[in-house]
Amino acid sequence: MEGKDPNLSPSPSPYELLFQALSLIPIRHYLFALFFISTIFFYNFIEFHFLGDAILRYFRCSVNLVYNPDSSLYHGVVSRCRILHGRYVATPWLASPHLQTCFLNFHGLPPVFSYRRQLFLASDGGTIALDWLTNSDVLNGALQNQSEITKEVDTTPIAVVIPGLTSDSSSAYLKHLAYNTAKTGWNVVISNHRGLGGVSVTSDRFYNAGWTGDIRVVLGYLQQKYPKAPLFAIGTSIGANVLVKYLGEEGEKTPLRGAVAICSPWDLLIGDRFICRTFKQKLYDKALTIGLQGYAQLHEPQYARLANWEGIKKSRSIRDFDNHATCLVGKFETVDTYYRKSSSTQYIGNVAVPLLCISALDDPLCTKEAIPWDECRANKNIVLATTNHGGHLAFFEGLTGSSLWWVRATNEFLGALSCSRYMHIQKIEEKRSSGKQEPLINQGPYLNIAEDGLVAAVKYEKDTNTTTASSKQRGRKPEDDVTKRSFKELCRLTKRPVWLLGYIGMVTGLPLLGLLLNYLFRKKQRPTTTSKS
Repeated sequence: MEGKDPNLSPSPSPYELLFQALSLIPIRHYLFALFFISTIFFYNFIEFHFLGDAILRYFRCSVNLVYNPDSSLYHGVVSRCRILHGRYVATPWLASPHLQTCFLNFHGLPPVFSYRRQLFLASDGGTIALDWLTNSDVLNGALQNQSEITKEVDTTPIAVVIPGLTSDSSSAYLKHLAYNTAKTGWNVVISNHRGLGGVSVTSDRFYNAGWTGDIRVVLGYLQQKYPKAPLFAIGTSIGANVLVKYLGEEGEKTPLRGAVAICSPWDLLIGDRFICRTFKQKLYDKALTIGLQGYAQLHEPQYARLANWEGIKKSRSIRDFDNHATCLVGKFETVDTYYRKSSSTQYIGNVAVPLLCISALDDPLCTKEAIPWDECRANKNIVLATTNHGGHLAFFEGLTGSSLWWVRATNEFLGALSCSRYMHIQKIEEKRSSGKQEPLINQGPYLNIAEDGLVAAVKYEKDTNTTTASSKQRGRKPEDDVTKRSFKELCRLTKRPVWLLGYIGMVTGLPLLGLLLNYLFRKKQRPTTTSKS
């Protein structure tokens, strides 16, 4: 048996050889590889889409419009909006829904100006802060202070803005909206939610995602105080859900002429399932919960009395907060009941106002799964505009990111709508003492008796809600109009054709005419008597 050669060393293991080979690679190569891998991970984690925009911008950046084929709103208004028929390209260094959303909330590059505060007291004792920014305030780029917000005879359109969850007039996106809208010649008023904007809660009523009472009373107040100013509304995030729900509840009775809903959650139940699905969504859920807890701390006495204060402090999600606070204050049985009753999706079919809806498909808070595509397509008064990118209420554009795309699109749409004949006209229900039909004598034409005794027929114009004297019509006298209408009314009541009524009148009038002729003929033929001299 041969012995082993002592000069031969044992062969190294494969792992040792691999380690020796790796040690020969320069350290800078490892740094380059680490940077490359981390870049790919970061690019995908934050959903960065800069390369896609640069290569496929003409295919991926176009705006998708959903509307009814017979929609007069689209053919008469939206078809003239160049921004909605163009493309949205995000700011290159913010080409991510998460970067856009975070940058908007932490900075947002808002314009610098000051509102003028008006406190509105609701009938239940609640206080609502109305922050105004008029066209004269931003005229020529300089703020001009005036003693009055506007005049009762002013016809300048008013845009009423409904903020999102825990947002008030100081939010960056609302400042972008208010300043640019006022700069286009409008007056803007932001209706802050109760308890926000530095105002205390003065009643037992708090706002929630489905509470439409405040916007209803605010619009009624503005309509009464500024009757000649057309009213429009813009809702953002939760405010968009409140706006669409309000429009569906009111139908044709709303005083609004048009509306815009930006980044609406639509279905709160779907949104609740979405926001706790992945790690990134859970971060947003936690951030919004902290904001709600901060709101509750501002009004701790009311919440401690009406809700579960210990549960509010321990809440780790929006659902927890709604369970311990919103449901108890709003008298909802469960959280899912609150979400179902407050979702605006079920009210879309009853919207009677020209409505533009804008949503981003990569919205990290309001998922595209909740967008009611078919419901929007079925309603002729709604046009839905979606973009592939934009984040939540961000839509930054340009190299500097100084402007928001949805703000420009909103202003263009409202400007085109306000100059068209497609604005909504409020339908006012006639108040009657009983359910019986009014007698025909109370139906038109109406009579207007002047001081000199002149009687003129008055015609009611439904399109303008004004009464105009028919005597002003060309080539027609008042008495002729009354005679013709009375004759037509007689034909309608008797249900007889015109020729039959004429025949009856002729037959019944012939005997009288014969007696009259006989009397006159006998009178002419009567012999004259001569007196004897």
